[in-house]
Amino acid sequence: MKTRYAALLLGALTLAAALPCVSQAAASDTYPSRPLTMIIPFPPGGTADGFARAVGQELGKRLGQPVVVENKPGANGNIGSASVAHMPADGYTLLYGSLSTLAVNPYIYPVKGYDPRTDFVPVTITHQMANVLVVGEQTPFHNVAELIKYAKAHPGKLSFASAGIGNTMHLAAEQFLAATGTKMVHVPYKGGAAAINDMLGGRIPLMFDNLPAIVQLVKAGKLRALAVADSKRSPLLPNVPTMEEAGVPHFTNVVWVGFVMRKGTDPKIVHKLSTEIRAVLANPKFRKIQEDQGYQIIGSTPEQFAQTWKAASKEMGELTKRIGIRVN
Repeated sequence: MKTRYAALLLGALTLAAALPCVSQAAASDTYPSRPLTMIIPFPPGGTADGFARAVGQELGKRLGQPVVVENKPGANGNIGSASVAHMPADGYTLLYGSLSTLAVNPYIYPVKGYDPRTDFVPVTITHQMANVLVVGEQTPFHNVAELIKYAKAHPGKLSFASAGIGNTMHLAAEQFLAATGTKMVHVPYKGGAAAINDMLGGRIPLMFDNLPAIVQLVKAGKLRALAVADSKRSPLLPNVPTMEEAGVPHFTNVVWVGFVMRKGTDPKIVHKLSTEIRAVLANPKFRKIQEDQGYQIIGSTPEQFAQTWKAASKEMGELTKRIGIRVN
């Protein structure tokens, strides 16, 4: 994946050493006067779900109101996301979105009357995470070169899992096939957890998955990591090469995730929530817990998020067209 928006993310990685000052007048004196709802358009138990719930718990403490989490998975996050697009823009609903739901889905899961690029406003990118090429311990592959050699000798014999059609795990695999001139069969699952379970059971040989989802399984010897799709090695898996080091040049696949709200939400509320969420992310204890799991904390402003989102949408449009992925 080309990363023309990477520089925008890196600019936010400092986590705003000085968080923007927002006066008490930045939002209504009574806001929030009731619980907030956080919609997670992914199944429970995944990497995004765990991170979002942790943020929601701490955010509730800061706001003095609970943040109620609802999982609404389906259609690569489109079902839950589209539901938020039709909710009131009253400032009480946060949507947890990702590169795939906000920048990829419009090209492969078109929904009449809904477009995340125009129906939502950015709040903050909470983190990013690299995808990792992992294989089951029962497979004979110990490095990327062995995998490529086998795949070229047996086109179409190997299959790879993903969390769903158009998910970044799927796109990473398709990029890998295009970059290496190999052919494999895609097996989409309803969420990454189900795919991992089948890998552990020996029913599927390989997949790309987010680092936080597989790092402990790799350390425990239950999965084998062949390469990290990032520009540098992960400190959590220091012995695992980058994809470029493994022989696939110019190959990265890093996913950003963050919060958005319904278009039309009071900008003062958007900025208040952005500031509060970034304060949660900046907390040293919270940050360390998450980074130890493989999350790269960002904490962007709404304006930084908007720039990253715009650049990513353009890039994903070009990528999905080149790969030829579309679900009607």
